[in-house]
Amino acid sequence: MPSLSCHNLLDLANAATDELPPLPPPSPLRLPRVMASGSPSSPASPSPSAPPRRVIVSHRLPLRAAPDAAAPFGFSFTVDASTVAYQLRSGLPPSAPVLHIGTLPAAAAEDFSDELAAYLLANFSCLPVYLPADLHRRFYHGFCKHYMWPLLHYLLPLTPSTLGGLPFDRSLYHSFLSANRAFADRLTEVLSPDDDFVWIQDYHLFALPTFLRKRFPRAKVGFFLHSPFPSSEIFRTIPVRDDLLRALLNADLVGFHTFDYARHFLSACSRLLGLDYQSKRGYIGIEYYGRTVTVKILPVGIDMGQLRSVVSAPETGEVARQVAEAYKGRRLMLGVDDVDLFKGIGLKFLGMEQLLVEHPELRGRAVLVQIANPARSEGRDVQEVQDEARAISARVNERFGSPGYTPIVMINRPVSVHEKAAYYAAAECCVVSAVRDGLNRIPYIYTVCRQESTTQEEAPKRSVIVLSEFVGCSPSLSGAIRVNPWSVESVAEAMNAALMMSEGEQRLRHEKHYKYVSTHDVAYWARSFDQDLQRACKDHFSRRHWGIGFGMSFKVVALGPNFRRLSVEHIVPSFRKTDNRLILLDYDGTVMPESSIDKAPSNEVISVLNRLCEDPKNRVFIVSGRGKDELSKWFAPCEKLGIAAEHGYFTRWSKDSPWETCGLAVDFDWKKTAEPVMRLYTESTDGSYIEHKESALVWHHHEADPDFGSCQAKELLDHLESVLANEPVVVKRGQHIVEVNPQVSAWKLLSG
Repeated sequence: MPSLSCHNLLDLANAATDELPPLPPPSPLRLPRVMASGSPSSPASPSPSAPPRRVIVSHRLPLRAAPDAAAPFGFSFTVDASTVAYQLRSGLPPSAPVLHIGTLPAAAAEDFSDELAAYLLANFSCLPVYLPADLHRRFYHGFCKHYMWPLLHYLLPLTPSTLGGLPFDRSLYHSFLSANRAFADRLTEVLSPDDDFVWIQDYHLFALPTFLRKRFPRAKVGFFLHSPFPSSEIFRTIPVRDDLLRALLNADLVGFHTFDYARHFLSACSRLLGLDYQSKRGYIGIEYYGRTVTVKILPVGIDMGQLRSVVSAPETGEVARQVAEAYKGRRLMLGVDDVDLFKGIGLKFLGMEQLLVEHPELRGRAVLVQIANPARSEGRDVQEVQDEARAISARVNERFGSPGYTPIVMINRPVSVHEKAAYYAAAECCVVSAVRDGLNRIPYIYTVCRQESTTQEEAPKRSVIVLSEFVGCSPSLSGAIRVNPWSVESVAEAMNAALMMSEGEQRLRHEKHYKYVSTHDVAYWARSFDQDLQRACKDHFSRRHWGIGFGMSFKVVALGPNFRRLSVEHIVPSFRKTDNRLILLDYDGTVMPESSIDKAPSNEVISVLNRLCEDPKNRVFIVSGRGKDELSKWFAPCEKLGIAAEHGYFTRWSKDSPWETCGLAVDFDWKKTAEPVMRLYTESTDGSYIEHKESALVWHHHEADPDFGSCQAKELLDHLESVLANEPVVVKRGQHIVEVNPQVSAWKLLSG
């Protein structure tokens, strides 16, 4: 049964996915959903009977699965409390139900069944999405991890053998779309679109907002990108870039960790789709076919309660004492990273080597412990990162090591959360040298472990963080020593500065970081996102929604409740029984498409205009901002056509009638002042030009760089208003133009 918020027009878009590889038949499992009452063609009110449900959609469900023959379905399922998808529940309204949708843990992925789905739903509020093994491999390990992931982290697939990055493969992209469509199918079974709030997590589900919006035009959809959003110059290399941007714009709220990521997204929307944004009362919004897509900037925090319980656990304290004893008398620095291309582990080790070269006094004292978390993907790139790290550490240890002293200690085995917490608490410096990372919560965790550790209760709490400037958490940790990880010398210098820093300064930096981390935890982030999602969706029921477009170009047009579509059935009878008709036709954008390079009217346009003018009951006018000479030449074949040129400053009733003006004597000496100023900006703004009209001067910048052209237009506006302050003119800014017109008062026009 389709949602009542759908409109029949959406059926036109059903062919959108015909080109995609077929999926197995969807599971017959159907779950009840709340249906809103009301007419599909008019706004309805949300159901007030129950608090809105939050539906959290992520690639993986927040579950762990361990083989257990005695457990139901052969696996022992437990909640994975370390995942953001689960931790964010702490910031949602306590009375709101929460449903998780995602794929099963890898260990149990092939054991999918409707009975297992019902079991997980009943016991964990988790509803699995089934993806066949080959589809999941192509979707996740193919398109996501080896195309999108490197590209989002600024690694272009320059050749087929590029380390870690695959060239664009349309068949892998179709698998990506098929997987996203499977998520949409699962959502369709359970979603109450007029009540539920859907929160989609990360780039694996980039396409999901489009599939969801196609089925439920009034769905309340939020999307948070946990990865970086690259510069538009990188993003525009994606062959399906417009599809992915439009997919994000089908959400109501799009969230990013940092302003840089949001800025790159806004720039991509501007440069690739021609969309502008506005900032109003602290919110950034993009107008998209009648909808306002809100852009939110707030980094994810950590789960303070969970982390405190780990740090205070007896097993953590025991391991912390062992670590302290093992590194007694040493200056302990710590790195904790996943094994992937972008974590900069090799650069960190090179920095450690340079530190020992430049500061011999630290040999035998400074130790860098590197905990290597398991890789999240598979491939040659992971193996090469591991090989490089082993080779560098072996070289450094051979060069500077001695009996009882190993400068770089690599821990490649699985490390429990308690052991990690112990290392965090023991290390006086945390080093993060990632060359690109979406957020990286390691410095947050390190700060809390240093604060909450009970091993040194008497000592004042202090810590130092050496942090790559290319990591998402960098802007929020202003007390960190920021470095360019590509500069080995800078990393070494930062490590030395951290070890030589006075205890007083370490305490001040630590206190500053702890205050931020403890108040901006994951609950704060989730609560803020949830509130903004509610605000972004508050007008859904006061608007009409119409679906247009096919495939990934699908979008929803939102119109006000008073909008009425022009009806041919009503217009034609009224037109026929009227004896005196005035027909005003705007030229650019109406008679002629704005995208057309040749702006001259076609023979077909001339023919239609002449047919309209032949009816003695019609008075037809072309209205344009263009000059009268150009319009006269174009419409010479239309003898009875009226023309209003330069926005009505010049008017002609027919080809044989003279041009008329408002009848006022206007002094155009101001052009001698304005034109040199415009010429100055034209020379410095590539792609801009000046249009000379008899009554006006217009500076165009639609062919210039969008950002630079807009900036120059603002400067030109201020400049012209200043130099023309005492002239009888009006300086105004339009779409990609700055125009200067004579100032003519309304009473003069009427009296003239």
